[in-house]
Amino acid sequence: MKAFMDADFLLDTETAKKLYHDHAEHMPIIDYHCHLQPKEIYEDKKFRNLAEVWLGAGDRYGDHYKWRALRARGYAEDSISGPDDDYKKYLQFVESMPYFVGNPLYHWSHLEMRRYFGVEEIINKENAKAIWDKANKVLEKLTAREMMYKFNVKTVCTTDDPVDSLEWHKKMNADKTLKVRVRPAFRPDKAINVELSWFADWVNQLSKVVGNPISSLDDLCAALAERIKFFNEMGSKLSDHALDVVHYAPATYDEANAVFLKGMQGKPVTEEEQDKYKGYILVFLSGEYAKYGWVQQYHIGALRNNSKSMLEKIGPDTGFDAIEDAVYMEKLSALLGELDKNGDMPKTILYCLNPRDNYALTVLAGCFQKEGVKGRVQVGTAWWFLDQQDGMRQNLETLMQVGLVAQSVGMLTDSRSFLAYPRHEYYRRLLCQMLGRLVESGQYPAEELPRLGKIVEDICYNNAAEFFGF
Repeated sequence: MKAFMDADFLLDTETAKKLYHDHAEHMPIIDYHCHLQPKEIYEDKKFRNLAEVWLGAGDRYGDHYKWRALRARGYAEDSISGPDDDYKKYLQFVESMPYFVGNPLYHWSHLEMRRYFGVEEIINKENAKAIWDKANKVLEKLTAREMMYKFNVKTVCTTDDPVDSLEWHKKMNADKTLKVRVRPAFRPDKAINVELSWFADWVNQLSKVVGNPISSLDDLCAALAERIKFFNEMGSKLSDHALDVVHYAPATYDEANAVFLKGMQGKPVTEEEQDKYKGYILVFLSGEYAKYGWVQQYHIGALRNNSKSMLEKIGPDTGFDAIEDAVYMEKLSALLGELDKNGDMPKTILYCLNPRDNYALTVLAGCFQKEGVKGRVQVGTAWWFLDQQDGMRQNLETLMQVGLVAQSVGMLTDSRSFLAYPRHEYYRRLLCQMLGRLVESGQYPAEELPRLGKIVEDICYNNAAEFFGF
């Protein structure tokens, strides 16, 4: 019987071991999409105990993966995401650990304990007090920044609203003691979702930030262009869009402006009107990104806020989202085709939350490459609910079969937790496992192993550094 999560965890061939230990293991990290709070990085947050850093501070902000598992165990919400006693929340998580068999949380949690805290014990209720005491002792010195340094994180891209002042980024840019480059990423979802009830309030907020009235779509586009310029000056190199369902239809300015005015008046907006308005805005934004050499990211396929009772009780973005199954490939193709026709298409990363779409999205990406640019349009790593062994293998296998995995920009955390960096290790081990199996089954020549090692290093770090221009 193989030892539990030993040094060769998931590395089931000699080639996989060599690829991982000689090439992947020590590569730096570029975390080009996450939800860490810039304030906590600047202030080098010191966490009060293991429960806060592992599960959340009790303010409905924390690790959704862990929260969802605990909800399935039937615990009270206040002892999951809420204000209950820290040790109580910690203990119920540890006591639940054996029941996470087969779930990536089981591996992630043990990697987190081992890599950050040197805790080698199996996580269960018998070891709970020893783990708590040992980890809390380490946390006396293990601050937010130290957690990133421990994994040789070179660049972190946070997720920031266009109205954000970026005050913490300003301070970090001037902080010579910070060893990680923290860049903002432009997330203009609230400018795009014209059908939502708070659209007008957000536009009015943007108006105050730029110091100009916004009474037309032209005014909105001018304000967004101004904020993109500001984000670029603050070091931003990329944008991010939660498209959920892709909307696109060709539209004149007058057609799109009419929809904008309806949104500002709080009137219902039809699906057809959303297609026109959102398509117009996405084309405009892509042109602005291209001016600065940015990368745009389209995250597609989230079905949000499914529990209306919990939305009312604790708010959005608390772990009640699911996988959308809308058909969107035709509209996405039309959108990308419009950008390609206009010459305004920036480098683009496409993510799908529904595994059904892996092949279609990867093949579509291959239609929009450009001379002189490696992988101008590519599919990103397995995202959110697909960020587990089966999802990552399917993502990598699809890239191998109908794309070029060797040009992938690799892993990201997409996390609110400073403890998420072992997920890069998890991804790298699976990558080396898959490539190692190709070599040892005679599907890739062993003579090319040195070059394959370089490809592994590229996927882990070098491709992202080149693609984003870091």
